[in-house]
Amino acid sequence: MIGVGKVKQYSNVLDKPLSKGKQEVSLSAFAFLFSELVQYNQTQVDNISELERRLEDAGYAVGARVLELLCHREKGNRKETRLLGILSFVHSTVWKVLFGKVADSLEKGTEHEDEYMISEKELLVNRFISIPKDMGTFNCGAFVAGIVRGVLDGAGFPAVVTAHFVPMDGQQRPRTTILIKFAEEVLRREARLG
Repeated sequence: MIGVGKVKQYSNVLDKPLSKGKQEVSLSAFAFLFSELVQYNQTQVDNISELERRLEDAGYAVGARVLELLCHREKGNRKETRLLGILSFVHSTVWKVLFGKVADSLEKGTEHEDEYMISEKELLVNRFISIPKDMGTFNCGAFVAGIVRGVLDGAGFPAVVTAHFVPMDGQQRPRTTILIKFAEEVLRREARLG
């Protein structure tokens, strides 16, 4: 019979369990909203670096919330305490939730001990963007850099995170590299933990 079972009543909305539900957003809806975010911020600034900073700030707020949600859902409210652990978490778990797949690569910088890079051949936020010649090196990946910075800061790993285009042989479009430069305190803490 339909409807015979007992339905559990919750007295408070906060007592209801978080449903995992459908976690996908329409690609066209995301592209439309993101283009509106870029266009709005473009009217509010005078130069490219300001626009990228505003996109990064918007991404930072998203990253802080993504970390909170994923720590609650995936890790039982535990946060990473080690450098490689948090980088792996961003590269795999965060990337998969946001973009539906693991990032193409995670690499340690060869020139500096405190630099790591997450590379993506075709970053979603750059996929549908055509940049006018007068905007030069504008990179919408600044939004994703902000997300990564928000996740890292929220987890206690302060860093400077920037997005860069890197040309690839035989490819028309360059890949996007998210460069993560950790604060000195993070490296000291990692050395102390050994």
